[in-house]
Amino acid sequence: MKTTERLVLTIAILASFVPFLDGSVVNVALPAITRELGGGLPLQQWVVDAYIITLGSLMLLAGSLSDLYGRQRVLRLGLIGFAIGSLLCAAAPTGGLLVGARALQGIAGALLVPSSLALIISTFSGAAQGRAIGTWTAWTGMAFVFGPLLGGFFVDAASWRLIFAINVLPIVITLWLMTKLPRESTHTAPTKIDVAGALLCTFGLGSLVYGLIEQNRYGWSNVLVVSAVVAGIAMLVTFWQHERRQKQPMLPPQLFTVRNFSVGNVATFAIYAGLSIATFLLAIFVQQVGGYSAIQAGLAIMPVTICMFFLSSRFGKLASTHGPRWFMGIGPIIAALGFTYMLLVDKRVLYVPQLLPGISLFGIGLSITVSPLTTAVLSAVSSKQAGIASAVNNMVARVAGLIGIALIGLVTGTQLGVAGFHRAILVTAGLMAIGGIVSLTGIENPSQRTDL
Repeated sequence: MKTTERLVLTIAILASFVPFLDGSVVNVALPAITRELGGGLPLQQWVVDAYIITLGSLMLLAGSLSDLYGRQRVLRLGLIGFAIGSLLCAAAPTGGLLVGARALQGIAGALLVPSSLALIISTFSGAAQGRAIGTWTAWTGMAFVFGPLLGGFFVDAASWRLIFAINVLPIVITLWLMTKLPRESTHTAPTKIDVAGALLCTFGLGSLVYGLIEQNRYGWSNVLVVSAVVAGIAMLVTFWQHERRQKQPMLPPQLFTVRNFSVGNVATFAIYAGLSIATFLLAIFVQQVGGYSAIQAGLAIMPVTICMFFLSSRFGKLASTHGPRWFMGIGPIIAALGFTYMLLVDKRVLYVPQLLPGISLFGIGLSITVSPLTTAVLSAVSSKQAGIASAVNNMVARVAGLIGIALIGLVTGTQLGVAGFHRAILVTAGLMAIGGIVSLTGIENPSQRTDL
């Protein structure tokens, strides 16, 4: 690997690691946050979902900006914004202000993920691109599952506020490394940014999620809840129609005419909805029901981190050589079997006999799946559209998690107990299995595929 390629890969990993880490690091801190700020389960859901709403809904706009104005420029802006949002989260005196600061973090995070991945696509090609994506996936995937361990350490050793303040350190390092990159070629800016599309997407998701979360408190008979859900769906439908009429849409409809891109995103939605539900619930369940400390809750998910670290890049390379179809099909099904095993959990929440085998199977399945999934979706379109393709796929993953977490109250009820955990695990296993079946029946390996 050349020096510039190594530098680009390091920057891309660091820039993506921060928002992925923040998407999961907060999970083990949620009980501590509500002990200090109050708010119960609704605040716990909003601390997670306020971040995902802005992250997911603005990622499309960020992907377009990355392609048009340059990856490096957008990346720098996102890093600076994320540092500011992180410091505001660390200092938040109330639950409402914390939720607002999390939304700001999401806005900045939306600029980071598509730009960093597009930087890899524009730098690497061929088999090297598959290996680079596999390495990126391994590290960012580890951030998603390593977060609970790091969060648990900070919560037990100091304060939940430190999980946000610590973000400044990797951001400063990344900004310094970016000064060593060659100057990027300039892009021609569009005459018009799709502001209407961004607003429709953001408020549509926000309204829908508000209704799904608050129905757990007020019920489906509440006028505000029903109005929010209906308005959210209406705005999202309007958003899709709006994008179809735009000359420079945030979400280019023609991308979905490519088989692997469209099927890959359907699989992404199912897989990441299940993944988000599972990581959210596991971190809370083992603490509130099993009596684990925050750091013990983080350690409980460590097998997933270990599997991702050692296996993801290997499966990324294999998928580049043999095609992604079987990896994307078998991986989620193995993960589903892991979750099904966790039905053995009872009120004792014994780690080794009841959780460890299932969590380990989940880690193996996730390692088989994630890198081939990313490769399949991004290699289906031209490198010129790498930014927006990455943005769409990451938006789908984030929105899947957003809706999954918003629906948790419907599955578990207002109090998370063993029965509610079992119901949620069954839902998670079902979603993972759906992702695998969709991939097996719909994904085509490169020799069979017709790209844009």
